[in-house]
Amino acid sequence: MSASENRIALAAIALAISLPGIAAGAASTTPKEKCFGIAKAGANDCASSNGSHSCAGQAKKDMEPTDWKYVAKGTCLGMKGKLEAPK
Repeated sequence: MSASENRIALAAIALAISLPGIAAGAASTTPKEKCFGIAKAGANDCASSNGSHSCAGQAKKDMEPTDWKYVAKGTCLGMKGKLEAPK
């Protein structure tokens, strides 16, 4: 392999390694909103609204109205979730 071919191969490898990071950075700028009542057991994003637990991943039941996940803005109601915690 010539020096020129070697540089091209290294550039291609560097590009392939960097693409997932670039895509993740773009995804993280998507506006998000809390969506209550859609989290599966153990898959909530943070504390429950009623104080029954204080951390992500601690939801005990699927679709508990007090547990929430971040979703893309404008998609919560289509998932049968609520934008506000229950009273």
